[in-house]
Amino acid sequence: MQLTPSWLAAAVQRGIISDQQAKLLWAFTQEQAGSGADLQTPPDAPAFRPAHILYYLGGLVAIGAMTLFMNLGWERFGHVGLLTITVVYALFGLGVTEWLLRHKLRIPAGLTAAFTLVLVPLAVYALQGALGLWPEGMDKSWAYRDYHILIDGRWLVMELATLAAGALMLLRYRLPFLVMPIAGTLWYMSMDLARLLADCGSKYGCGDLWDKYKTISTLFGLLVLLVALVVDLRARQARREGRDYAFWLYLAGLMAFWGGLTSMDSNSEWGKFGYLCINLLLIAAGAILARRAFAVFGGLGVAFYLGHLADQVFKDSMVFPFVLTLIGFAIIGLGILWQRKEQAITEQLRNLLPDAWQEMLDDGT
Repeated sequence: MQLTPSWLAAAVQRGIISDQQAKLLWAFTQEQAGSGADLQTPPDAPAFRPAHILYYLGGLVAIGAMTLFMNLGWERFGHVGLLTITVVYALFGLGVTEWLLRHKLRIPAGLTAAFTLVLVPLAVYALQGALGLWPEGMDKSWAYRDYHILIDGRWLVMELATLAAGALMLLRYRLPFLVMPIAGTLWYMSMDLARLLADCGSKYGCGDLWDKYKTISTLFGLLVLLVALVVDLRARQARREGRDYAFWLYLAGLMAFWGGLTSMDSNSEWGKFGYLCINLLLIAAGAILARRAFAVFGGLGVAFYLGHLADQVFKDSMVFPFVLTLIGFAIIGLGILWQRKEQAITEQLRNLLPDAWQEMLDDGT
């Protein structure tokens, strides 16, 4: 959002600032723009800049090399060799992170710290193999690359170790991007925990396993969203300064919650309507919290519900496509209105919340 002379003039008319203050403020913005400073984002905030693009490209390539693109060739080193290599890599990552922080390069430091953290499950995997502590049912044919492919409750030791290491690293470094591997681990854990708990169906009559997966994923996602909300409310000032600790937690929570909810089957139209209402609430939550991820997932849910109406309820109706077209254009118009009145709408929605919540949301924004 750019500051313009018309905005300053409007502020003068409303008595927010004086005419002299408006002139001084405009002169200051021009001076900063001429010096190459970014008036829209703090220096440490991620932005679409060439340097930042290179940071993230390099960081994600390195992280991918140690996670998604691990191949069976690494198994040739054996568990002890793999553990040794992982520890050396981790020490290197920590050393680079410390060096970058000393030079006040927080964004690349966050990436190298995340690189170090994603090595933890690999280290635990190698340590378990070296000590002969494979969980029951996981023979030597299991490889680390299966960690990112197969859903199984026996990966939980690796995931818990990653979460513990992530918490310690966050206390040490306070780098928001560290939350990304933590959030990813929580997402993995939601699926693996669902598998572990759902397997009790064969022993205690827990019912259909797939239905249990979906229920546990939904509940786990909701829990992560609540944790993200607490983090968001307690770190509003950090977000204003460009350090967003809640973003990745929201994303992981939404993926688990919305994914589980969407995959549930309902033979009742009222149940499907309830799904629509939940997605509308997600959109409203996105407006209140100023989080676009909620609006994206909620919008997808609304689109799915409308698709259900078109495919099932009004399958042979000639009128429904016309009505749906009108609804589509009405939503576009709502988007235009929202863009113009976003701050006012957000304030009105926040006014519906308790005073204590309003104060926390407004702090730092």
